[in-house]
This record gives sequence, structure tokens and C-alpha cells, in this order.
Amino acid sequence: MKALVYDTYVRKTDKSIMHFDILVPEDTPFDRVQSYGKSYLKGKGLGDLALTSKECRFCHIEEANQVLEAQLLEDGHSIIELHNC
Repeated sequence: MKALVYDTYVRKTDKSIMHFDILVPEDTPFDRVQSYGKSYLKGKGLGDLALTSKECRFCHIEEANQVLEAQLLEDGHSIIELHNC
């Protein structure tokens, strides 16, 4: 299975930059990617932050390993926390 990777940078209220990737199956529309990102931010207590195509940009396509593929099939997405999450 191929996965789309969206590189996401959000400025938090303390001015630090939160960086995470959103991975989804390749046929996922962007509005669904946004909803996954917004749900993630809400779970972090940051639901009021903007998440548009400016903050969340398509980066590349990769072949999903077995673990990622299982998560994408079960949850529809995967979040990889990178910085300040």
C-alpha cells in the first residue's frame, strides 16, 4: 500500500513550532487529512489552532510497511510526532 505523507508545522500559543507528519492511504482527500490533523491537535489541547494547506503540505508518497499498513487500514491514518509535540 502506498501512503501519502503530509508534513505539518503548527505555531503553538507559546510561539514554538509543533512538527508532525500525517500519513494516509493514497486515495485520501485533503479534507480528511485536515480532519485527522485537527483531531490530533484537539487531543493535545490545541484545537483552536489553524490547520490549512499552509500548515499541512503534501510531502511525498512512500510504501507502507506492514505495521503502518495495518494502522492505515484500521484507523485511516497515522500521526508521527517529530518536534514539540
